[in-house]
Amino acid sequence: MGQCELVSISRSSFYFTGIDESALNLTLMRLIDEQFLQTPFYGSRQMMRYLNRLGYTVGRKYVRRLVRRMGLSALYQTPTTSVKHLENKVYPYLLRDRIIDQPNQVWCADITYIPMRRGFLYLVAMLDWCSRKVLSWRLSNTMEASFCVEALEEVIEKFGLPQIINTDQGSQFTSLDWIETVEQAGAKVSMDGQGRWIDNVFIKRLWRSLKYECVYLHAWECGSQTRSGIDDWMVFYNAERPHSTLGGRTPNEAYDGKPLTRQPMAAA
Repeated sequence: MGQCELVSISRSSFYFTGIDESALNLTLMRLIDEQFLQTPFYGSRQMMRYLNRLGYTVGRKYVRRLVRRMGLSALYQTPTTSVKHLENKVYPYLLRDRIIDQPNQVWCADITYIPMRRGFLYLVAMLDWCSRKVLSWRLSNTMEASFCVEALEEVIEKFGLPQIINTDQGSQFTSLDWIETVEQAGAKVSMDGQGRWIDNVFIKRLWRSLKYECVYLHAWECGSQTRSGIDDWMVFYNAERPHSTLGGRTPNEAYDGKPLTRQPMAAA
């Protein structure tokens, strides 16, 4: 178990091959995932029509099952179709009209689906809102809250504590373990509005970049390969990938407070 702990992945995820899903399901899930990045507002009916146009004869219930299996809760905008736990408390969104101009003011967290050649994993990441720096991430082959809490505890130990931690209303982030960890550490809990994927837009953009620049370019066989590939990209993203919204700085540079480099003005 020691080697798995060193790379922040559970033993089951390290050896996971996803043999419980058929080749057809994995193909459909990959297509749904790609389209979801383009149109996160699609409900199961629209996603079914999209797959039908590609030549796959699937019904709405079938598509809904796959979407839920993937954990794409933001796909639905109606209160009755979210995957949130109905008994868990939902907290208000605290970031509207708030000026966020310093690292460690606000962190956000989210979960996404990561396809492999013969299966899939779930990825959780913690992002600093101001600098866009990925502070922590973990892989799991289940949607249980424990791997999210582990990522949260890791990031608090490494980087201290923000004022606010924002998430969606998924069951992992409304769980007692997650809420207690946030509140006992001294941060405030903030949650996106129902179906308001735009409320956590920066981490949604992270998923888009990760998948198009890394995940979709590979066909990883197992958890260890997936973890290694994502780790390489995360290092590149934080240390080498400049952002126009950060004035051309990388997330690491913005988080560390490196000043903006003024570009010389072109001659008239």
